[in-house]
Formats: sequence, structure tokens, C-alpha cells
Amino acid sequence: MTPQAIEVLSVGAQQSVGLRQFPQSMLGGDLPRRYRAPIVLAVSVAPAWSAERLGDLTGKRIIVTGATNGVGLGTATALARAGADVILAVRNAELGRQRAAAMGGSTSVVELDLADLASVRGFPERIDGDVDVLINNAGVVTQHREETVDGFEMMLATNMLGPFALTNLLLPRVRSQIINVGSEAHRSATLRLDDMHLRRRKWTPMGAYARSKLAVMMWGLELDRRLRAAGSPVVAQLTHPGWVASNLSHVSDSPLMSLAHRTVKAAADRLANDIDEGAAPTLYCLSEPIPPGSYVGVSGRFGLRGGPVLTGRSVLACDYAAAADVVAFAERETATALSV
Repeated sequence: MTPQAIEVLSVGAQQSVGLRQFPQSMLGGDLPRRYRAPIVLAVSVAPAWSAERLGDLTGKRIIVTGATNGVGLGTATALARAGADVILAVRNAELGRQRAAAMGGSTSVVELDLADLASVRGFPERIDGDVDVLINNAGVVTQHREETVDGFEMMLATNMLGPFALTNLLLPRVRSQIINVGSEAHRSATLRLDDMHLRRRKWTPMGAYARSKLAVMMWGLELDRRLRAAGSPVVAQLTHPGWVASNLSHVSDSPLMSLAHRTVKAAADRLANDIDEGAAPTLYCLSEPIPPGSYVGVSGRFGLRGGPVLTGRSVLACDYAAAADVVAFAERETATALSV
């Protein structure tokens, strides 16, 4: 029988099939003239990820830092709805209690200021027992260069050094998984181990933020390497939420910066992921059988929006030697050890 089309099927669980025409030249070689009908490929299309993929998380105990707003709030809400016992680790405990009451489920609120090492060191004493998953989600952007009570640059402290110390202190009590929220901003950063706090070099809001997220990415790389080398049952992953319509850009109440925030927020509300979509890469790490050390981002162009997908990272963020140096720096600054 003369073929009128060639079908190529990709088989996968719960996948739908879409039809697309391709010129025969794309498949290589020439077919006899009488067979030169359009070639139709049946292309498998994975269904969009949804929080239903989490299944029933009853009995799972999960810490989410920065769970009062933005991606952290979306993450904690989805986990609570899936039945997990969610610990909201937040700086503003009163707001945390309001958020917990609104999301329902099994939740508790524990105060944590990642910009203050005394608060970080006290956190393990404020919770009982072990946890299944630690999600280091909290992040901050500041308008001006600020230093913490420990003398650290504020964004580096909140986004990396505080979570690093928290993870080291809790690691013996984590049963299965650590998820660190990074950012595509890491691609624009350079590593300056001799001036990580930008005391001598020029400080800019987005430059300092990008550098703090590069440090998160490199810590995550070394954390994964050590866990695998030790044969640990704990796995570590990195994520980025894309561009999310949240309050992260609200860095000041000054008229100018408030106007800038409103402008960015208005654009994000139309063009960016909402907080539930921003939480999806983190939740994807819990629901899907992805490799240890994976970096999960979003599917859209330039990593701005879309559903969760495995993605690549910058060359520097794949440098194991430099990552070990970043961890050594963080150990010195926080006086905690990544003991694995």
C-alpha cells in the first residue's frame, strides 16, 4: 500500500498526542516522487504540571522559610492542602499566624530571622523532632547597602549565609530532602571571594542580589556533591521560580521606589508567573523522580515564566572547585560546618 504519511509515536504515561507536518528533507534522504506526501509526526506533549501531582503528603513534615509572601506563601499553601505538616519559618510571626490560619491544614509558625545568626542558631531549639524536607525559600532585595547585626551584607546574609547556617544546624534532623531556591540572576554575577560583602567594590541592588544567588547555586552544587559522596539518604535540589508577581521588588516606602514597585508589579501581574506558578518548580522537586542535584526552572523563554522543567545553569555555577571555596567561606563566616 502506498504510504500517505509516516507516523512517529513517542509513548509516555499520561501524554497526549499532537500532529505536526514536517518537510521530508528534515528526515534525511529522498523518497520516490510517488511517496512525496506530507510527512506527519505524532509529537508527544507532556501535560501541564499541577499541584495535584503532589499526591497525599499526610505524615510529611516540611519547613518553608519566608512563607508569609510570594513564592514561599504559594509553596506552603500547596503543601498544606496536600496534607503535609508545614512549619512556616518566618520573621514576622504575627503575619505568619494570619497566613497559616488562611491556608488551613496542619501548620505551625516558628519565628526565624535569617539575617541574624543568633535567631538562626536558636531555631532548631524551637522545633521538636525531625523533618522530612527543608525548603530554603526566603529571599530579599534591598534598595541600599545594609549590614546585619553580624556585620554581613544584608542580601548575602538573608539569601545565602543564614540559610546555609540553618541547613548545617538542621541537617542531622532532615530525613529526605533539601531544596534551595536560587535565581536565574546568578548568570550575571561574578565570584569575588575576597570581597563577598562588597565592602570595597561597587554595590548595586541587582548586582548584590545576583551575587547572593550565585553563592546559593554554588553552595547547592557542593551540598549535592557531598551528600552523594557520603551515600546520604538526603538529596538536594536547586530551583528558580521565574519572574513572579510578588512583593520582592518592594524595597522601600519612598515615593520613587514605591512607584517603581507598583510599575514592576503591574507588569508582572500581566506577564509573569503568579505565586502558585512560581512555587511549582519547588513543588516539582517533591512530586517528580528527578536526579539529585537537579536545577528546576520554568519552561518559557529567558527563564521568565512557564511550567516547571529541568534546566541548565551558568558555567561558573558548575565549577566544583569554586563551589568548595564558597562553602569554606560560608563556614568561616557563620561558624557552622557542612558536616557531610
